Amino acid sequence: MLEYIEECPVCKNTTTTHFITCKDHTVSHEAFNIVACTACGFKFTNPRPNATEIGKYYQSEAYISHSNTSKGIVAKIYHQVRKITLLDKVKLINSLYHTKGKLLDVGCGTGMFLNTAKEDGWQVNGIEPSDDARKLAEEITHTSIASEVLTAFTNQKFNIITMWHVLEHVHLLNETIDWLFNKIENDGKVIIAVPNYQSYDASVYQESWAAYDVPRHLYHFSKDTIKQLFAAHGFELVKHLPMKFDSFYVSMLSSKYQTGKTNYIGAFLNGLKSNGVGEKNDNNYSSIIYIFEKKKS
Repeated sequence: MLEYIEECPVCKNTTTTHFITCKDHTVSHEAFNIVACTACGFKFTNPRPNATEIGKYYQSEAYISHSNTSKGIVAKIYHQVRKITLLDKVKLINSLYHTKGKLLDVGCGTGMFLNTAKEDGWQVNGIEPSDDARKLAEEITHTSIASEVLTAFTNQKFNIITMWHVLEHVHLLNETIDWLFNKIENDGKVIIAVPNYQSYDASVYQESWAAYDVPRHLYHFSKDTIKQLFAAHGFELVKHLPMKFDSFYVSMLSSKYQTGKTNYIGAFLNGLKSNGVGEKNDNNYSSIIYIFEKKKS
């Protein structure tokens, strides 16, 4: 069942224009519309599957973060790159907090990042709605993983909260950001990684750009709109950082969606150019890490 979003999640404006129509290449092969708010420009999938129906759109072994599959060249590349990025993520959280404190990873998938952080000395907790992914995460981390965001960790606060490519999946967007504000310590940091539709690779592949990933991706962020969204909930942006590997991975998937066959050389070149353009254009990379903290009073 599809639900219509009547107002912009960022600015509450009630009028939109059509932005682009994309196909679900992973599971259903259905087409979904992405609209743009006429006031702030925020992009979101509308209409979209409701919270009780969205689960079936994740039922694919191709959804690597939930299955840990290594079938196929793209999946193998994903796993090799993940080994590097997991260590980079731990280096990042170590640079943002003065001790090995309490870490919460929201949408932790199969728990690979949590386990890497735990081995580095962090006290780790996770949240993962997918039953299969959560089971794998608990086996890997030997830690109990919560299943729902808004009801989890009622009396706890954390030094670092991460959402690696998760915020774009959350139905209750504003409620979730309020929850983040209540769960982060006053000196803590919230780390949000999301795709950036203003990147060069998005402009190349257009409706075939894999990071639109409809209908699983409910929202499509730019640097301006995510900053505005978090500011409305009491956060300020500390800095943003690139996720340079994403341009290559997304370009490989996008080339397959576009033509039916992965163009590895073309995808590599587009990923390389996307990073070059992003570097010259104020970090407008394929995916961006945003680091937020509570506004100083």
